[in-house]
Amino acid sequence: MKKNKQLLVLTHLSQLLDFVSGIGGFIVPLILWLVKKDEVLGMDKQGKEILNFRISMFIYALICIPLVILFGLGLIGFFVIGIFYLIFPIINAIKVSNNEEPNYPFSIQFIS
Repeated sequence: MKKNKQLLVLTHLSQLLDFVSGIGGFIVPLILWLVKKDEVLGMDKQGKEILNFRISMFIYALICIPLVILFGLGLIGFFVIGIFYLIFPIINAIKVSNNEEPNYPFSIQFIS
């Protein structure tokens, strides 16, 4: 295994493709993780963290849909999820570039 910090940073930042393509922020990290998890040091762990974060945020967004209809609170939920989608990939890309452990809060561990 080799260390490739740039690819790890790119994997975290690739989540931002959702703002351009809609679903690329899930597909690109998934493909990078599947292809490089055995080749790049840390890719397996960080790829799982990214995918767990993405799946968790999707579930939280689904929960917000009925909350919009019932209470209007879902709009606040969508806003918070949008901020998380924007902020956490950038924060964790910076952490990885500084040789720190990335952290995605509020993630449910689907893939371990």
